[in-house]
Amino acid sequence: MAKPIEPFSVLTREFWSRFSNPTPATLGKSILSLLVLAESIICIFWIYTLSNLGEGYAVMAAVPYLYLIVSYASLFIFYRYKRFEYFTFTQLIMLLVMPFFMQWAIGGYAASSGVAIWAILSPVGALMILGTRPSTPWFLLFIGLAFVSWIMNPYFASNALPIPTDIKNAFFLMNITGTAAILYGVLRYFQAQKERVMLSLAIEQGRSDKLLLNILPFAVAERLKKNDMRIADHYESVTVMFADLVNFTQISEKMPPTQLLDLLSQVFSRFDTLADKYEVEKIKTIGDAYMVISGAPVVCVNHAHRIAQMALEMHTVLKEVAYQTGIDLNMRVGINTGPVVAGVIGNSKFSYDLWGDTVNMASRMEDTCPHNAIQVTEATQKILHGLYTFQNRPDVEVKGKGVIETYILIGSN
Repeated sequence: MAKPIEPFSVLTREFWSRFSNPTPATLGKSILSLLVLAESIICIFWIYTLSNLGEGYAVMAAVPYLYLIVSYASLFIFYRYKRFEYFTFTQLIMLLVMPFFMQWAIGGYAASSGVAIWAILSPVGALMILGTRPSTPWFLLFIGLAFVSWIMNPYFASNALPIPTDIKNAFFLMNITGTAAILYGVLRYFQAQKERVMLSLAIEQGRSDKLLLNILPFAVAERLKKNDMRIADHYESVTVMFADLVNFTQISEKMPPTQLLDLLSQVFSRFDTLADKYEVEKIKTIGDAYMVISGAPVVCVNHAHRIAQMALEMHTVLKEVAYQTGIDLNMRVGINTGPVVAGVIGNSKFSYDLWGDTVNMASRMEDTCPHNAIQVTEATQKILHGLYTFQNRPDVEVKGKGVIETYILIGSN
């Protein structure tokens, strides 16, 4: 009896290389390699057992031997010409018909101990390699061959050669436990890869959610994830703050790019920490300008108080950065309270932004604010009156508004 050692070792290396480090592209190849490897081992057992019964059993032994020849020939073609689709089709056909031919050659269901049960590996393999719909014809072929075996079983049984009882019992045990073990192993492997993929998807989903939350407020991100693509909300009362570093353009001209980015990162990272502390929403940074809102998208009644506290602490933080870096840093802060419209714009690069006169006025407060001061409108001052100390600033020329009265926030009472 010939011993196809080299193709068998190639198949073994193929399986273990793909099994140890599978990817979605190689999952089907790994499963098919497992099925063929298991079937090859069983075929060698059949050949050895049947050949020892005498020359009259040569036809029976020829069936699994023919399977090994065709399998290794298709394996050679697969490796030589990279025709995996040809290899798949050939192996599924052989997995399907070889067990039935074995059963017919041995003498039907009883004589072969139902060896045809091994053919179920063909539709199962097709299901996991080709998918649900393409696997249906393979399952129907299995049912058809099983039906033919049932119809023709009296004929096969009448021509059956005598097989020792101990061998028939061994065949029965092997057919039951072997197919069960292989099916369980393949399904377990498939499920393990599915769990691995689902875990990877969960990790990627977490990264995507984290990235989305770095761009959009949590409440807005949750609405987008629920396919609420038209987000435009009106808020009757919010507080908006703009902060801008004074003369930063002149400062940046004397810095290398990396040092400039490090400086801005130090300042804005600390501002972000304060935004989290006071539960206000950072809208965006534009150059050296920093914009936040309180009262949207999560409504709260003390939005002006939160912004005022943050603004006061921002000056303290900026002084610390200036001391640590040795750079003279100054800041203007403008605050206003009133109604706004907030929403998401863009189809690919989302942006959560604010619109309305309240936003424009907060920006004007920053533009006209003295260095290292916090300028607020009368609307904000009325809300915070009694809780904070203010310095009146009359006759401030504001673009689009004319001369108005504003207030400088000094501190809390």
